[in-house]
Amino acid sequence: MSESDDNDVFGISQDLVPPAVIKSAGVSEVDFDGLLSPPLKLQEDLKNGCGGQLWPAGIVLSKYMLRKHRADLSGKEIVELGAGGGLVGLAVALGCKTTTTLHITDQEPMFGLMKQNIALNNLDSNVAASIYDWGTPTPPELPRQPDVILAADCVYFEPAFPLLLQTLKDLIGENTVCYFCFKKRRRADLQFLKAARKTFDVKEVDDDADKEVYSRENLFLYRLTKKPGERR
Repeated sequence: MSESDDNDVFGISQDLVPPAVIKSAGVSEVDFDGLLSPPLKLQEDLKNGCGGQLWPAGIVLSKYMLRKHRADLSGKEIVELGAGGGLVGLAVALGCKTTTTLHITDQEPMFGLMKQNIALNNLDSNVAASIYDWGTPTPPELPRQPDVILAADCVYFEPAFPLLLQTLKDLIGENTVCYFCFKKRRRADLQFLKAARKTFDVKEVDDDADKEVYSRENLFLYRLTKKPGERR
C-alpha cells in the first residue's frame, strides 16, 4: 500500500502533512505553516537516494521544534541523524535561538546535498555537515554526548535497526534528549521501539497540537532519554 493509499484509507486531510511526491530536482521553500519567516530553502534531489526529498516526519518534527523549543536551544549542542538534505536541522538553526554549531549528519551520498542546503540558507557559520554511518564510531567533529538529537524518518530499513540503536547508545548521555519522529509503514517498524525501550526511557510527545491529525497518518513523535543507571 502506498502512502497516498494510507491517507485515503484514513480519510485524513493532506493539508497538515502533505504526502511526499516524487519530483524532479529543484529548490523548494518551506515555511512550516507560517512558523518560519523567511522560509527555509531546500534543494531536493533524489539522484543519490530517497533522503534527498522532503518527507512528512521531517515536517512534523520541524513544526514541533519551532513551536515548542524556539527559545530554549541557546547554547545547546545539537546533532541531526539521517538528515537527508538537512530539513529539520536547518529549520531549527533558522528558527530557534541556537548559538553553537548545529551538526547535520547522513551517509556519504547525502553529504553534497547537505552542504548545498547549508549554503542556500546562509548557515555556513553555524551549521556543519558530517558523514556518519550508523553503528560506526562517532565522528570526532561531533559532540560526544549532545544536548539534543533530532531524528526524522530514520526507521525505514529493518536491517539498519541495530546500527541506529547502537548510534543512539553512543550519543545519548545523562543529559541528552532525542526527539524521534517516524512514519510506521510496516508492523516491523515497531520492533525498533521495542528494542529501544530496553535501553532508553521512550515517551510519546503529548504536547503537540497537531498530534491527533498526524497520528492518524501513522506518524509518531517520541522523546528518548537515557534510563537512570543504564550503562553505555
